[in-house]
Amino acid sequence: MTALALALRGVGHRFGPETVLEGIDLGIAPGEVLALLGRSGCGKTTLLRIAAGLLTPSEGAVRTDFSRSAIVFQQPSLLPWKRLLDNIALGLKARGVPRAKRHARAAALAAQVGLRPEDHAKYPAELSGGMQSRAALARAFAVDPALLLLDEPFSALDIGLRAEMHGLLARQVSQRGCAALLVTHDLMDAVRLAHQLVLLRPEPGRVQARFRLDRPLAARDDAWVYQQTAILLAHPLVRDAFSLPQGAGAAELPDSARDDALLTDARPDPRPESPRHGCG
Repeated sequence: MTALALALRGVGHRFGPETVLEGIDLGIAPGEVLALLGRSGCGKTTLLRIAAGLLTPSEGAVRTDFSRSAIVFQQPSLLPWKRLLDNIALGLKARGVPRAKRHARAAALAAQVGLRPEDHAKYPAELSGGMQSRAALARAFAVDPALLLLDEPFSALDIGLRAEMHGLLARQVSQRGCAALLVTHDLMDAVRLAHQLVLLRPEPGRVQARFRLDRPLAARDDAWVYQQTAILLAHPLVRDAFSLPQGAGAAELPDSARDDALLTDARPDPRPESPRHGCG
């Protein structure tokens, strides 16, 4: 059996008397993306910080190799006193990589995320928000992580650059075999990038439902992504998790879309007692 890149078992967390997470079980294998979805206040970012080792859970266990993980927050968090290349190469410097070698690696990654050579010497204050977000992604990729932890990493990007970053993340996962935990409020981002979709509901944060998408990332064209997103939006478990009215939208799906659905393993928690639900 393949070892998991990340395993959370029975994880719960409290801030003072308030329970914010309860009974969370998650596992991500190498080469797999898991997307955490849910409305504000369901504990997505808290769970990601626990997975990153930045918070110790009040209960349960987390198993991963933190030395080979990288995190990208919603805010890029670049060091304001360092130039672009030095920000991208920060993790390499911490690992003792010589300056010339780490700058060459940083320059190659900067090009991959659409940053130009004339940007290399700029400080973060001289970069747009989108450029800072790209630099933060490049900094995470630079250390060849076994596990990527991503908190809304595409929210500041325009639609064209967002598509480019989707492709870059998909290649990182597929070619390098890293795993990724993606926190997002965007269902379409999750359908495009994730093998597992986990819906959380709040008060306290707990798993509402799980879905699997088995189509390879490279084969997910726009038409398929739109279709699967529509199918998910019509699913009662998804509508419940996002407090959408039940029944709305389901009748608009043609039978051909339902028959072609590649959503599998859609089920409410707790597992495995609940029966499997189809999405079509």
